[in-house]
Amino acid sequence: MPVTTLDSKTALVVIDLQNGVLAAPGSPHSARDVLARTVRLAEAFRARDLPVVLVRVTASTDGSDAVPGRTDLSRSARAWPAGWDAVVAELAGHPEDIVVTKRNWSAFYGTDLDLHLRRRGVTQIVLTGVATSIGVESTARAAHEHGYHVTLATDAMTDLDPEAHRHSVEKIFPRLGETGTTADILALLTATAS
Repeated sequence: MPVTTLDSKTALVVIDLQNGVLAAPGSPHSARDVLARTVRLAEAFRARDLPVVLVRVTASTDGSDAVPGRTDLSRSARAWPAGWDAVVAELAGHPEDIVVTKRNWSAFYGTDLDLHLRRRGVTQIVLTGVATSIGVESTARAAHEHGYHVTLATDAMTDLDPEAHRHSVEKIFPRLGETGTTADILALLTATAS
């Protein structure tokens, strides 16, 4: 469903736009394009005193805080470069922003994201970030389950796999909320402010 409205208490929730994640290639949008569009949205939200939530993922180098469970993929300890989990400079440095640290795909599970949003009366979230089919989709699903209106800025997110991105955007997101471009959301922000 195309984006139709923004609630007066809408928050921008940015998933994993951090140094290590943005070093990976993105598809169908480059990580730099996703970042540029997200920065525009963050500036617009801040200008209207709407919350901006910067979600970052981290993990211990010894693997001790890895999510348990069997998968086909290795979960071995990894030597992460220093600063890999820091929010990128283009988004960081705004003391009014909320920073949430996660260790799972979803920004809700095991974090205080829901508490931050509810204390501010937030009823809707706009999602951007990386990766569309992992962190963004997991957070969108949880937001929907928590009763938030969900809006997804589909040109301000990307994935390692263009087919996974397409599947999330075309098959999953329409069941969870409304989708639109950065320009669509900025236009609604401007209309709401008038």
